[in-house]
Amino acid sequence: MPAQILDGKALAKKTEQELAQRVADLKARSNGQAPILATILVGDDPASATYVKMKGNACERIGMESLRIELPASTSTDELLAKIDELNNDPNVHGILLQHPVPEQIDERRCFDAISLEKDVDGVTCLGFGRMSMGEEAYGCATPKGIMRLLEAYDIELEGKHAVVVGRSAILGKPMAMMLLGANATVTICHSRTKNLPELVRQADIVVGAVGRPEFIKADWIKDGAVVVDAGYHPEKVGDIELEPLVDRVSAYTPVPGGVGPMTINTLIYQTVESGEKSIGQ
Repeated sequence: MPAQILDGKALAKKTEQELAQRVADLKARSNGQAPILATILVGDDPASATYVKMKGNACERIGMESLRIELPASTSTDELLAKIDELNNDPNVHGILLQHPVPEQIDERRCFDAISLEKDVDGVTCLGFGRMSMGEEAYGCATPKGIMRLLEAYDIELEGKHAVVVGRSAILGKPMAMMLLGANATVTICHSRTKNLPELVRQADIVVGAVGRPEFIKADWIKDGAVVVDAGYHPEKVGDIELEPLVDRVSAYTPVPGGVGPMTINTLIYQTVESGEKSIGQ
């Protein structure tokens, strides 16, 4: 049988239709008030500006509002913290996104952790990660949470399966592993310095490529029938996994592009709507 394509683009589009209805219902109950996502862009990095624009467009498509805040590249940590504090205290703001990366003079982790847990819809705070890891309520990191939503939508069985996550970043590899563990998978976390990496990947029922290197994970490392999730995207229009030789022998895979990427922004918007419903709906 041909492999099942885990189509994140199609799922994101379907979800947007559902979110648009939820936003419309919320507006009807609250004199037209819609959830608001505040995006903070520090500096003038073109890729970051593009990502922020895409997130604003996604808000617009479902009838939600976005508040775009642009700060100069010379912004200090204290100045950014003051802006985050202002947004934390604004009852009309339901989600806060600090676009990564920030200029090097800024303590990014300190600024991420200043975001209120209730407005951390991108799932970047240490507190949110800790609560998620402990099975407590928190918004998940957008990319791994998007992957979990994609796997659930396609009825990919996780319980009892061996998942190998290649990558250990704070906003992808580590939360991905914790989410899979929470779904009763047995999880191995690997990275670029792992010894015998091909042998470990060959044991996996589910492989998640999150290492940030083009086609770093080779097709012959992956066993027949595995589920392949590629969370990477590079200018060559490839991901972290050598996908082309796999499409006829794995059970399911995420295409690049069109797999994981659309689910990241979709999950950010999804979680902002949830936050708005909790706040406005009270």
